[in-house]
Amino acid sequence: MARYSSLSPYFTTDQVFGHLDVLNFRDIPVLSNDILFTVTKTYEHRPDLLSYDLYQTVELWWVFAVRNPSIIQDPVFDMKAGVQIFLPQLNAIKSSLGL
Repeated sequence: MARYSSLSPYFTTDQVFGHLDVLNFRDIPVLSNDILFTVTKTYEHRPDLLSYDLYQTVELWWVFAVRNPSIIQDPVFDMKAGVQIFLPQLNAIKSSLGL
């Protein structure tokens, strides 16, 4: 059975007969120090680049969809220039993921 990195969106998703079960995202809390960010052309359809620039890893691309569920249902194609999303601070992410 494969183990996923603690940064992976699949880390807490169960595996059934060697296959991933329904995706189980971890919660990213809404905090008052989250930053309101307008997606720029640089990050359009590229949550991995935004993750890298903010958190020095591309593995946290999924955090934006979890933190902004009413805005981002598709973590890639809903990241459009001009869309405003909240960006959690790295310390909040680390705390939520148990890092």
